[in-house]
Amino acid sequence: MSARFRQASRLLNGLCLLEYRLLLVFLLLGVSISGWAQRRPHPAQNTWAADFAPVDEKIQQWIAKGYYPGASLLVAKDDQIIYQHYYGSYTPETQVYIASAGKWLAAATIAALVDEGKLRWDDPVVQYLPDWTDAKGQATLRQLLSHTSGYPDYQPKGNPRDDYQTLAESVKNIKPLPLEAAPGTRFQYGGLAMQVAGRMAELATGKDWEALFQEKIARPLGMQHTHFTPVDLGGGHSPMLGGGARSTLADYEHFLNMLSHAGTYRGMRVLSVKALAEMQADQVGKAEVKAKEFVEEVRGNTHRSLYGLGEWREELDAQGRAMLLSSPSWAGAYPWIDKTTGVYGFFLTHVDPSKTGATGFNSFLSSPALARFVREIVSNHIPPNPRGLPVKKGVADIGDAQLYYEEAGQGPALVLLHGHSFDRREWDPQFQALAKKFRVVRYDLRSYGLSSLPQEGREFLHAEDLHRLLKVLGIPQAHLVGLSLGGYVVTDFIALHPEEALSAVAASGDVYEKPGPEEPVTESEVRRRRSEIERLRQRGIIAFKEDWLVGLIKSSGPAKDNSEPLMRTMVGEWSAWQPLHVEPRLLLGTSVLTRLAARAVRVPYLLLTPEYRSDAGRENRAKLLTLIPGSRNLIIAKAGHVSNLDNPEGFTKAVLDFIAGVPGAPPADKRRR
Repeated sequence: MSARFRQASRLLNGLCLLEYRLLLVFLLLGVSISGWAQRRPHPAQNTWAADFAPVDEKIQQWIAKGYYPGASLLVAKDDQIIYQHYYGSYTPETQVYIASAGKWLAAATIAALVDEGKLRWDDPVVQYLPDWTDAKGQATLRQLLSHTSGYPDYQPKGNPRDDYQTLAESVKNIKPLPLEAAPGTRFQYGGLAMQVAGRMAELATGKDWEALFQEKIARPLGMQHTHFTPVDLGGGHSPMLGGGARSTLADYEHFLNMLSHAGTYRGMRVLSVKALAEMQADQVGKAEVKAKEFVEEVRGNTHRSLYGLGEWREELDAQGRAMLLSSPSWAGAYPWIDKTTGVYGFFLTHVDPSKTGATGFNSFLSSPALARFVREIVSNHIPPNPRGLPVKKGVADIGDAQLYYEEAGQGPALVLLHGHSFDRREWDPQFQALAKKFRVVRYDLRSYGLSSLPQEGREFLHAEDLHRLLKVLGIPQAHLVGLSLGGYVVTDFIALHPEEALSAVAASGDVYEKPGPEEPVTESEVRRRRSEIERLRQRGIIAFKEDWLVGLIKSSGPAKDNSEPLMRTMVGEWSAWQPLHVEPRLLLGTSVLTRLAARAVRVPYLLLTPEYRSDAGRENRAKLLTLIPGSRNLIIAKAGHVSNLDNPEGFTKAVLDFIAGVPGAPPADKRRR
């Protein structure tokens, strides 16, 4: 770390102390803290000139819905805080309970004692608690901190909540509980086992937990406002090690800074490299991992090696090394380290549970989206004066979901809808070209890219998402262009909202050959899907994606070498939510034909069929063309299923020529002919 950076840090710390003294004066004078905080400006600090607007929009929308009273976000890269912002009622002094984000702090405290030789990772519980003579006593320190000890996750219903102020009292009430699995055989995320680990540390050192944390982690890192005690008696922030910590944005940043510098902070060694490697390594091993654990839900990753010591291993590289580490909490606080970009960040907030019930908002599963957003911003950071038209990026709140979008250009609106397993980047070859004539919007459909993941069991239609997106963006009418899944959505949309479509282009997707929402998913369908999902999980999502990609490449045209790199990137980053869940009917399916006939739709409609195509759905395709007066079918030469990538110039020309024939549309550029 540079001398200039250390000097700046000392200056900032001094300013915070001054503000604290002012706050004490205001309190003595009877001034409201909340009123004082509201009057203080806290503009975003963006030292990297990158566009963090989509992140701001996403967080602001959560706050506007009442999920959080406020929040703060810090992002650092290469020894520099590149973004810092406070939202709602939050200020630099805001200290809140961080729930499970404290698990990372707890594991680090234990690691410091292991470094000193006062504990060993494979010490059994019975070594420190000799009266634990049953199987619980054979669980190791390593298993206690990796949720593989077999202990219950929390005190069972009917027992007092584990909000004891001492670990001695806590473990006394854990001792009578039976194991739920033999140590090392099952991963079961919870908090009770960590209490026992903390008690082992107390007995090994003769010091209480808070004193150990302050000595080994908090004081060396200057975390003056981070504590595990007293334990909150209000509920939701216990047990002590697994959920009782409280902290501030700046304090936790110091901790992440240390982890990102191989255990050193401002030149001082806090944890050994060996200790960090142990914390980040796979500690689940061969233990059973149930379906829909955190990593599968937020990243679509089905790897078993999902947890280290006090931290989740969200993403791995080809060698099985953790590349995205985190410690999320039910309250919404989310610290992470992204080794792929050299970034760490912390989202500090605390959910208001009374405001989330109606929508089913889950802060534990929602906050991790920020790591993906920040990675996108950092990875695609473009210096000033980029080539092409300026691109606006944003997040549209459509009610029960947030849709990420990008737009460029001016003129009549034109919306691009991507295919299944892809995202908005599918339209890279067309985006800027079309923006020369139109206000082009491309977005990630729900459950794809940077848009919200669905909730299993909650129904929605992609076409209705598009309808609400247009309203949010203030677009009364638009030309629509979709491919594969996007093509199905385009056809559904003109059946539901024809008055909002200036024209419609559907490529490699027109009538989805399955039932629509009028036919609910049957119990037998659900059972069959559950069986398919379990087989997929056993095989692994990576193998599934590779097979899926091979199928896409085989369906490509002669220029597959041009389309494969982008397809591989998109499929690789796809959440794979769809194959891992039982989806509701998200498309109108074959019922779209009945709806089109009933409404006598007259939207200018073009089917783009690739030269290398499948004959599947030919009968319904023919019906579709007869139902929409003036509709046409055009062949895209030298192209397969993903025709806009196989033959980008031919695809773009076909779209422009078609729209040019629509009354009131911009004329085609004659130079393209």
